[in-house]
Amino acid sequence: MSMYKSMRGTFIQEYKERSPQYKERIVKWSSEPPVLRIDGPTNIARARTLGYKAKEGVIVARVHVLGGTKKRPANSGGRKPSKSGRFFTRRKSTQAIAEERANRKFTNFEVLNSYFVGAAGSDQFYEVILLEKANQVILSDPHYAPIVSQANRAARGLTFEGRKHRGISRKGFGTIRFRPSKRANDRS
Repeated sequence: MSMYKSMRGTFIQEYKERSPQYKERIVKWSSEPPVLRIDGPTNIARARTLGYKAKEGVIVARVHVLGGTKKRPANSGGRKPSKSGRFFTRRKSTQAIAEERANRKFTNFEVLNSYFVGAAGSDQFYEVILLEKANQVILSDPHYAPIVSQANRAARGLTFEGRKHRGISRKGFGTIRFRPSKRANDRS
């Protein structure tokens, strides 16, 4: 068994069993700011599969997002049953929201990817891998250079998680239900 495979298994086992180390980590993270730059990834195996390299210009930020449904402030548009809902699920995933928050906090960085690191109740924690836009080491790397050239990737839904909520993460036969219809675009 490879080292990263065993690390991945250990991380998943800690999460499933809610080990004491996992609980301590979540309690500590809950008291920290919502978007925080950290020294290195918590789950190095997952970070490496998503493109993380321990080099100059690559950082990791942990983002705390509240999950669950969101309450609408007040009913509007008349007293019809269709307008009486107060709680609605988000159209974006909490992971896409975490990427956008990290992008807004670190304006001179571009989002590469993100991954889940833990949850407790409605609190969810993600780690976002960011690349520095003006760093010569990043600009000279053929893997990172095209990613940095895409401005505001997370806000425009160009990361993998953003592509999922836009409905274009999968292609081919049988994926028409995941994409917005062309008729809806023609109406507007």
